[in-house]
Amino acid sequence: MKHRVMGRKLGRTSAHRLAVLRNLSTELFERERIRTTLMKAKELRPFAERLITLSRRGTLHARRMAARHVQRPEVLQKLFDTISARFSERPGGYTRILKLGPRRGDNAEMAIVELIGSEPQIAPASEKKEKKGLGRIRQRMMRRKEPKVPAAEASDKARKAQEPPEGKEAEGEAS
Repeated sequence: MKHRVMGRKLGRTSAHRLAVLRNLSTELFERERIRTTLMKAKELRPFAERLITLSRRGTLHARRMAARHVQRPEVLQKLFDTISARFSERPGGYTRILKLGPRRGDNAEMAIVELIGSEPQIAPASEKKEKKGLGRIRQRMMRRKEPKVPAAEASDKARKAQEPPEGKEAEGEAS
């Protein structure tokens, strides 16, 4: 029975589990959005949120406690400067877990862990959409078949096409 047993073992020893959580949290604070398995994401969330709460204190002692888990000094600096400022008014819930579906190789459930407020900016859709499936392949083949003519030659050919042939006068012109 699993009464009063907290956390997941993740198939690792306790030292390895702690190392995985430290690595994941460091990457999360650096990139603000990471992709991992759902179980690791669920374990990472309280670990990372505790570190953000520590960074909100801003004291030297809090910085040293966070430095035990955040491995790179530049990421620790970012945590205490930018991330803690972003969440200064928020009383918790700094991360979001988005389920992605199963991974192709081993069918493990995947998820994205991201800091709130770091959602990627979605660019407006371009006017020309590339076709899917066979249409896409056809488009690529057509692009390959088009003759590649240097710009200078192309402009000469266009100019010659507009000029009337030699010896004939253009219609409407009489000398």
